[in-house]
Amino acid sequence: DVHVSAVGPDKMRVTWITDDDAPAMVDYGTASGQYPFSATGTTADYSYLMYHSGNIHDAVVGPLKPSTTYYYRCSSDPSREFSFRTPPSGLPFTFVIAGDLGQTEWTNSTLQHIAAADYDMLLLPGDLSYADLDQPRWDSYGRLVEPLASARPWMVTEGNHEVEKIPLLERHPFKAYNARWRMPYDAGASPSGSNLYYSFDAAGGAVHVIMLGSYTDYDAGTAQHTWLQGDLAGVDRGKTPFVVALVHAPWYNSNKAHQGEGDGMRDAMEALLYGARVDAVFAGHVHAYERFARVYGDKEDQCGPVYVTIGDGGNREGLAEKYIEPQPKTSVFREASFGHGRLQVVNVTHALWTWHRNDDDEPVVADQTWITSLAPNPACKK
Repeated sequence: DVHVSAVGPDKMRVTWITDDDAPAMVDYGTASGQYPFSATGTTADYSYLMYHSGNIHDAVVGPLKPSTTYYYRCSSDPSREFSFRTPPSGLPFTFVIAGDLGQTEWTNSTLQHIAAADYDMLLLPGDLSYADLDQPRWDSYGRLVEPLASARPWMVTEGNHEVEKIPLLERHPFKAYNARWRMPYDAGASPSGSNLYYSFDAAGGAVHVIMLGSYTDYDAGTAQHTWLQGDLAGVDRGKTPFVVALVHAPWYNSNKAHQGEGDGMRDAMEALLYGARVDAVFAGHVHAYERFARVYGDKEDQCGPVYVTIGDGGNREGLAEKYIEPQPKTSVFREASFGHGRLQVVNVTHALWTWHRNDDDEPVVADQTWITSLAPNPACKK
């Protein structure tokens, strides 16, 4: 159960679980079987009802060179060698975006299609394991995604299935999620203080990614809202042409599933993202694919973000197949099929968004559009 995530411009966090006591040490190097460097981290565990987790280790390795494959082993275990490739320090840069992943045959298909083409980093807008209180399912999920998540950084935010609160018995939400999927919320120029929302830069600062928390307080005056204001204010669009955000519950949605569930957060934060000229917002929650035009205040607006729902990773609840008719003018493309998305930031002005439907043999590009950076658009100058 090994996965990696990016920490700042030149480090990676390795997270792994052992059944027995073992050192929280990662040995690593740029040649297979040779580990001249090592990093030591911390170990924790958690109990949930009658379940007791393994030892969850976490070590930050680096500084690392960009676009370089590093070979590593965890807890000095000679029997298993892993490798990851660090992201590039500039453009082009390819993100895979897939939400509501789960652990079904559909999930397997999505993971195979993701692995079939190269990418630099995976972004997941919530709903990872669908453990739904059954903690061993977090372990099986970790094993399922390990081949991909140990090889490229996976950056995640929480969905409703991560909450896992039980009145009286388990009062603290996100216990498994926070223990197993620690993100770099305390790194970078804008630490958030919470694993439930954070931001980071990619491609040497050319892309700023904001991971928002749909299931923690977001209204004006709350910690997340105040942090988001400061985070957006700190972005220099002269150096950072693209800014994207992820949420779990979509702010725009013409599917009959989960209608209105993102509205409170949209009311609280949409003006902030619009004012900062955020280029795109990706959501999950609805188990289907939908792409909107650039929108603000429920109307087309050339200076608003492109909104995409990509909650079609493969979870066990199945697809959300009923849409509101007629299709709203702002909704450009919608389809209830499993798949994943790719955002290829090609240069400082253009990013190519593609949605890949899971077909039997290879992923079919079912929808694509160019997203141009709002930063240089004279009509959108503040």
